[in-house]
Amino acid sequence: MAEQITVEQASSTTELKSLEPQPVSEKKRLWQFFWRTWAIQSSWNYEGQMNLGFLYSIAPTLDRIYTDESDPEILERKKEAYHRHTALYNITQQLNSFVLGLVASMEEEYARDPKHFNPEVMNSLKVSLMGPLSGIGDSLLEGTLRIISFGLGASLAAQGSILGPILAILISGIPKALITWFGGKLGYTLGADYVKQLQSGGMMERVMYVASIVGLMTVGAMIATMVGITTPLQFQDGALVIQDVLNGIFPAMIPLAITMTFYWLLKKKVSLTVLLLGGIAASLAASFFGILA
Repeated sequence: MAEQITVEQASSTTELKSLEPQPVSEKKRLWQFFWRTWAIQSSWNYEGQMNLGFLYSIAPTLDRIYTDESDPEILERKKEAYHRHTALYNITQQLNSFVLGLVASMEEEYARDPKHFNPEVMNSLKVSLMGPLSGIGDSLLEGTLRIISFGLGASLAAQGSILGPILAILISGIPKALITWFGGKLGYTLGADYVKQLQSGGMMERVMYVASIVGLMTVGAMIATMVGITTPLQFQDGALVIQDVLNGIFPAMIPLAITMTFYWLLKKKVSLTVLLLGGIAASLAASFFGILA
């Protein structure tokens, strides 16, 4: 069997080929962004959340870039591009189209100029954008628009009007559809100019640095808010509450410690199945003995 050539091995000996994506009409590209964004939650999973949905969304762009799979280098670059977009990803569904357009434009630019474009900036950008955009999208689209539209619809439906469900769907759905469509267009349009700015004057490294910091802050906030593990241990007839002591030293210390333990085990190549089953068993035992809650 021929030895597989990785992108890193190829770049250490010869420069990567410059590839020109197959041309596609703007309307077709935007429709792909639109429809695939609506399907992004179809493959939601606990490990990567919307990562496979994003991969499905950007797959047509990657397929137009890496067309010649008979070339070992191009085939390997295509595999790595697919793998690149399996990282954890979670965002308000309709705002995915903006990030998708931005990243699709970056993938095309990376294919054209692999020597000067760092592909790591794409995942850093996704991580740095998904938190702020989700904060806006969840509060406005899900927390406000949906409640108002279906509250109005329920009021009309309670009076026996068929307009209730119709208006609820229209008031909620039309703004979301417009945001999805024009978000993809805006992201792709900004992407080309954004990439050019990144490549000038060393901005790529600075953006990578800032995006990495924002991404780490987002992950840290997710650990503190989503990993809800505490300890009910008390001593001296409740006078000494261990959780209060830990919070005084380092808030969310237990969630951070457990998350970092799982991260360390993943780096040690422990399978996800073993971690999942072991985590469930350890959680049941710790809960039974009153150590964790």
